[in-house]
Amino acid sequence: MDALESIKATFFQECEELLADLEAGLLALQAGEGDDETVNAVFRAVHSVKGGAGAFGLEALVRFAHTFETTLDKVRSGSLKADEHTLKVLLRATDVLADLVQAAKTDAVVQPHRTAESAEDLEALWAPTPGVANAGSAPNADEWGFTPVMALAPSLASRWIISFRPSADTYVKGNDPARLLRELERLGACETVVDTTALPSLAELAPEEAYLGWRVALTTEADEAAIREVFDFVAADCGLDIAPEAPAFAPIPMVEPPTPAKETPEPVMESKEHAAEPKQSAKATASSAQTTIRVDLERVDRLIDLVGELVINQAMLAQRVGESDTSRSSHVQLALESLEQLTREIQDSVMAIRAQPVKSVFQRMPRLVREIAASTGKQVRLVTEGEGTEVDKTVIERLSDPITHMLRNAIDHGLEDPETRIAAGKPAEGVVRLAALHRSGRIVIEVADDGRGINRARVRELAVERGLIAPDLPLTDDEIDNLIFLPGFSTAREVSDLSGRGVGMDVVKRSIQALGGRISISSRVGQGSTFTLSLPLTLAVLDGMVVSVGPQTLIAPLATIVETLQPKDSEVHGLGATGSLLAVRGAFVPLIDIGVALGWRETAIAPSNGVVLLVESEVGGRAALLVDGIQGQRQVVIKSLEANFQRVDGIAAATILGDGRVALILDIDAIVGARRGETLEPRLAKAS
Repeated sequence: MDALESIKATFFQECEELLADLEAGLLALQAGEGDDETVNAVFRAVHSVKGGAGAFGLEALVRFAHTFETTLDKVRSGSLKADEHTLKVLLRATDVLADLVQAAKTDAVVQPHRTAESAEDLEALWAPTPGVANAGSAPNADEWGFTPVMALAPSLASRWIISFRPSADTYVKGNDPARLLRELERLGACETVVDTTALPSLAELAPEEAYLGWRVALTTEADEAAIREVFDFVAADCGLDIAPEAPAFAPIPMVEPPTPAKETPEPVMESKEHAAEPKQSAKATASSAQTTIRVDLERVDRLIDLVGELVINQAMLAQRVGESDTSRSSHVQLALESLEQLTREIQDSVMAIRAQPVKSVFQRMPRLVREIAASTGKQVRLVTEGEGTEVDKTVIERLSDPITHMLRNAIDHGLEDPETRIAAGKPAEGVVRLAALHRSGRIVIEVADDGRGINRARVRELAVERGLIAPDLPLTDDEIDNLIFLPGFSTAREVSDLSGRGVGMDVVKRSIQALGGRISISSRVGQGSTFTLSLPLTLAVLDGMVVSVGPQTLIAPLATIVETLQPKDSEVHGLGATGSLLAVRGAFVPLIDIGVALGWRETAIAPSNGVVLLVESEVGGRAALLVDGIQGQRQVVIKSLEANFQRVDGIAAATILGDGRVALILDIDAIVGARRGETLEPRLAKAS
């Protein structure tokens, strides 16, 4: 990739962030939570997209962004009210802008009529009279997409003298004075003179220094704040002076840019010099001070793999030292303990690099909800919670499709149409809630709606019609709800763009299971449904309890373990032919012998001869897992069993122990869920 393509790739990455901020700001305004700074932020987002697009000659993107920016500028100035209709138009324009960015990135083409319709809707907000020319239409835009110099009436225009001299930092940060001059031309007629008084001889010229300055006489109706807005992102890195018309074109005075903080004894003075800048400029300056770098994801993956191998080798070394009967007070043992602590810190730090908030997934959903609501004729409001909840990037990347499908189902199948809702005493607008939170060392995603709930009679009827269950098969409410996860099941009466092709929640379930997660349903007729996804925070490492079950060594995820205890025979009570319950502090929990559950032995061991792990699961609450013994706690590197062997019920993954042996990692939810009774799949198999 050459330098230009690399810069262009960075621009598109920044566009994703800017578009996300734009949509978030408009949604905040729609919810009544925005303020003047929110309006300024959304304006700057479009302004930045337009500026970057102009640098790469993306004409279609620049023209549309210019119309969008003009509309936002009128909202910012107060001449256009940000009411419900205006915000709907702006949100639709955000979708079109995102499509134009994606089209520019992939060399695709956006349907011209869609872009034109959105541009017309934007212009209609502030130029409703047909035939009236306006700045947003840019009928004679130049090659960069900006409106040419306009002749302004002298009686309405003011004349300003603008002097600016970029520093070397201006260019290092990718700013181009030519773009600033073009932005000034958008405000009015410009007379520009370049100042070369500081330009040295060729022999003395330093390639990385900046020597040129510019003086511009601008005739415009805009005020000083609008002119300063042009220099919003460079004001801190250049000498800048804006004043009413001066009597003559005098040489541009040398205006020194701000001195770097490392060269001044009082860094606080730097911030005071800019105290008079507009509020948004100060915020931009503060954010630019945050140092970040962009790293290829493959490099991070490679680093995580190497740290995983480091963890395995550290465990092997600890195993060898332990087998040598070295005194715990020896220098070798002390050094090993320091190595273990350092390895853990390195592991945590590297994993933190990959940790990202789920906001990147959640921010894609408002547009999806708007499109589905428009196609179904329903009124929908999306509420998001816990956007800052962090999870490993590998998990985030695979969350988008399941969440997208569940939102579609919630709106298409869950929510009623406005007339039905009103007749049922509900608001015409349905609410869909998308939430994320941490629970028991896992991330939990909830998709809930306040719709009609699951019609269990209809679900059972359809399952029988499709031959998925026998007509006389007795099922509980939970089991009927879970029928929607069977392949080929659909409640849609006809095929549409959203549903009805028999490919649905079974795909979602498989996707979640592939991540080591679980999906469950809670539904109340007339009140709505909640789909809950429980997923591991990372697919790379795990804190676990090493236990023995017969000849096998297993790993139980530490986050699921509440406590360990040695049961007494008097605390164990029989349940049915083969079941057992354990009395724990006045409550009874299922007692599960892991060896029997996984098929390694036919009869359970005496509870008093083993150790109980009291665990908390997402699907079945608390349960007591009976194992032969506990070897200790250890951080292990997760290896996919399904990718390297095959899927095994009750086993989530595998790992490599310090002695080189492979140990299986228990799937606590699967084991406890199976113990609640026969699982649905075996019962269906028996019925067929």
